[in-house]
Amino acid sequence: MSRITSVSTRDVRFPTSRERHGSDAMNPSPDYSAAYVEITTDADDGHVGAGFVFTIGRGNEVQAAAVDALSAGLVGQDAEALCADLGGTWRSLVHDSQFRWLGPEKGVMHMAIGAVVNALWDLRAKRAGLPLWELLAGLTPEEIADLVDFRYLSDALTRDEALELLRAAEPGRAERRQALLDHGFPAYTTTPGWLGYDDERLIARCREAVADGFTQIKLKVGGDLEEDVRRLRLARETVGAGIAIAVDANQRWDVDEAVAWIERLTPFGLAWVEEPTSPDDVLGHAEIARRIAPVPVATGEHMPNRVVAKQLIQAGAVSVLQIDATRVAGVNENIAILLLAAKHGVRVCPHAGGVGLCEAVQHLSMFDRIAVSGTDQGRYLEYVDHLHEHFVTPVDVHDGRYWPPSAPGAGAEMLATSLTAYAYPGGPVWAEAEADAETDAQPEGTPDGRAEETPGRVGAVPTP
Repeated sequence: MSRITSVSTRDVRFPTSRERHGSDAMNPSPDYSAAYVEITTDADDGHVGAGFVFTIGRGNEVQAAAVDALSAGLVGQDAEALCADLGGTWRSLVHDSQFRWLGPEKGVMHMAIGAVVNALWDLRAKRAGLPLWELLAGLTPEEIADLVDFRYLSDALTRDEALELLRAAEPGRAERRQALLDHGFPAYTTTPGWLGYDDERLIARCREAVADGFTQIKLKVGGDLEEDVRRLRLARETVGAGIAIAVDANQRWDVDEAVAWIERLTPFGLAWVEEPTSPDDVLGHAEIARRIAPVPVATGEHMPNRVVAKQLIQAGAVSVLQIDATRVAGVNENIAILLLAAKHGVRVCPHAGGVGLCEAVQHLSMFDRIAVSGTDQGRYLEYVDHLHEHFVTPVDVHDGRYWPPSAPGAGAEMLATSLTAYAYPGGPVWAEAEADAETDAQPEGTPDGRAEETPGRVGAVPTP
């Protein structure tokens, strides 16, 4: 038996706003960030469980504080017992009545639970000597079903239905595992499409995407209609007719506005329209989906829990469900969502990018490919070429596909050097940025010798 000796949390931020990486209609200057957690035990194996919640700058300290709030209840507990019954562990955290009041089952507390749950899965996979996708794909149908809380889902998915689905997929697991190892998992890239990129960078990144083997790219839209039409035309001319193009509005529109805007973009051929309106507006998504058909609606990166996923599916509001590795309460809840999607025939194309989301969510899609839906047809994993160098086991994406990781764990562990350099606010990267800002703000002399007060350059240093 080993006991948890510490649950440490760090506020880690990257100044991606300097180059407008990640920019879209609702988030023009994001600084990709992570509330990062490590679970340490007194075992002599040296394994540490790592997890995180992705944010985009200001407020990351709030998310880190939420993770901290969980730590007191975990320190001293039996790590083996927690990891052996991660279904029970999930329920005990999510149904803690005092934490639950802050949601329930949504918001920073729910995501904090996800970070802890994911860190425990990372620890369990490392101790098993397996990558998470392979650990999950080796569980029995009963063990997988035990991970899921079917409360609130039974009108759309019962435990018996989940078991039937999982047992039906069981016979072909070995063949699908080998196919995954041989052929990888299809990817698409958002790297060309950030709204803050100029035409030169858009064209260059589109060409790079095609050369790298991607068969689908995604462009951010929603800032200005005529500019969206122009950029989409430019992208289509660059990649040609054989490459699919999805667009992402990042919640920018009302329902009628979304329909009108999409009508102008449809002639360029749309693989899907992502987050056309508020992520909480299930009926709004359903209305948009009805009126823009056959263009698919994709959403899910901001859905707070499995209940909203259920409602999106029930309402016919989504054709492409986009799970996120850190938005809901971790691996367990995402398994529930994968089961819902599989039962109702909805394809899953996860949201990724950010800080570590590619590294984390690939395990869920690969598990789904082997043990749940049994397919990768029409499915893609999002890929964004940012910040992978900060992870111990960065993703392997080439020839337009994700290649299965072989390293034990869930892929969330960051390099110690990166955790130190990008710690906020005192890490060297941010200390240097602060010093540069102070220099830029120094008064300059005027021709008559008087000091002139001048503000620092707008945008010179991103403000997390």
